[in-house]
Amino acid sequence: MGDSVEVTAEKIRRIEIQGARNVAIAAIKAFQTLAEQTKASNKKDLLKELREAQGLFASARDTEPLMRNAMRYIINQTQTAPTEQVTALRIVVNETADGFLKDLSASSMRAAEVGAKRIGDGSVVFTHCHSSTVTKMLAKAKADGVDFRVVCTETRPAFQGRITAKELVGLGIDTTFIVDSAARTFMSEVDVAFVGADAITSEGNVVNKIGTGGIAVIASEARVPFYVVSELLKFNPETLHGGCEKIEQRNPAEVWPEAPQGLKVKNPAFDVTPNRYIHGIICEEGIIPPQMVLETMRKRYPWVFL
Repeated sequence: MGDSVEVTAEKIRRIEIQGARNVAIAAIKAFQTLAEQTKASNKKDLLKELREAQGLFASARDTEPLMRNAMRYIINQTQTAPTEQVTALRIVVNETADGFLKDLSASSMRAAEVGAKRIGDGSVVFTHCHSSTVTKMLAKAKADGVDFRVVCTETRPAFQGRITAKELVGLGIDTTFIVDSAARTFMSEVDVAFVGADAITSEGNVVNKIGTGGIAVIASEARVPFYVVSELLKFNPETLHGGCEKIEQRNPAEVWPEAPQGLKVKNPAFDVTPNRYIHGIICEEGIIPPQMVLETMRKRYPWVFL
């Protein structure tokens, strides 16, 4: 059983839980805990509790469409379940959550398998920040016997790139660690760039860790293919109706804990990479042009648009 909704939301807010997949998984498990411990006596009250939890999680972190889609799916399946009995609905929530987690894991593995085929012997791979799916992809290529090396950024200000570097070294992958501002210097020796995603818009633009957009431009200048490796469920359906994916603004103290008084410090967690810089999105459907995201989502996950 996971933590309560309140405890989980606070951990997400404090970034004790980070990474789009980890945040979504924690929220899903909290939904299961809520269903197990609910005092609701009817379907209406249980749905009210689930929607209140949905609101709490949504306010804990702005840029988390995967988490929002997971909650939307569980609530939709609970609402349309042909039963009014809370005991039976608990099972619906639990089984729906387990099914979503299973599909999410399969999607990540499928994307990793597809992406690994784009890594050739002797190639140099560039990556930014930390993506569990990108790490799986690199691990798959290594397991397949491909000889390659990786250049990864430190990813300030929270240094998530250190997580990537430790994981890759642990896998026995030849890894070079650089400061973010050295990306252009090293791109000339790179063959392909892979990054994860925190959100995908209806236009096929990608929201990812701050700095990703600049790296995409540098890759384009160097004629290096730039791929996004991500499950399609990071798609934000609100962008189809004119909404914009919010960019989370984090505590300025992350950038400079002892900044001079009166100095304004901005700390956006993410930026937007326009689709024109993206060679392809590597996902559970294979490699698709970013402009095909909306059509692909409608075919594979029509419930997202309900």
